Amino acid sequence: MRQIIFFLLFMFMLPVIVVSSEAIHWGFQKGMDGKQAEAGKNLDDLLAKYDAFYKGSSDEKVLYLTFDNGYENGHTKSILDTLKTEKVPAAFFVTGHYVESAPDLIKRMVKEGHIVGNHSWHHYDLTSVPNSTMIEELKLVEKEVARMTKQKKTKYVRPPRGIFSENVLKTTRKEGYTHVMWSVAYVDWYADQPKGKKYAYDEIMKQIHPGAVILLHSVSKDNAEALSNVIRDLKKQGYTFRSLDDLAGAR
Repeated sequence: MRQIIFFLLFMFMLPVIVVSSEAIHWGFQKGMDGKQAEAGKNLDDLLAKYDAFYKGSSDEKVLYLTFDNGYENGHTKSILDTLKTEKVPAAFFVTGHYVESAPDLIKRMVKEGHIVGNHSWHHYDLTSVPNSTMIEELKLVEKEVARMTKQKKTKYVRPPRGIFSENVLKTTRKEGYTHVMWSVAYVDWYADQPKGKKYAYDEIMKQIHPGAVILLHSVSKDNAEALSNVIRDLKKQGYTFRSLDDLAGAR
């Protein structure tokens, strides 16, 4: 009995490790002139703690192309056609709405060797919901993608609106998910405010750097129209495109 009492006292005396639920809005200093984007040591360390990432090595001219697909706006077919022609892999982070409304495109993504990532079912701010809801949001997307394709796990997560917390990272990592942020992006999600393919091309190209994880929104006509030129010109610069699986495996 005395041993049990001492054990209980010892357990109560252990420090309680509190994981922060404070919302973090993803942001970084954009890359320029081929130099990598920088999120800062605090964010770098936090992401690394939970095997999350936003860029690859600065030593290789390798790029990782990703798209956020909240809803279908008629441009994903063109994007997939370009990727197929150029033999470039990509990851598409999808919501529940996208899974339900564009199953044929989901099937095509997987069939053609792309990764379907998880953008949550309802596109909630994951820092604003209980952990149980957070996991349910991800599991629902995963279940439906697995039901219609051969991809059984949506292991890569991109938090809606780029909002996360240490609690979100820890909780999702425990469930086997890896957060993927980005190091190249621009305001491209207002589908009703097109600025032309040259604008999209220029915004992407001026930020490019070795190891870049590029985020584009598939609702943008500008992105769809600029994509061929972006890929071809980056290849001419000596860049190659690889899968997120290659980046995750190299860490």
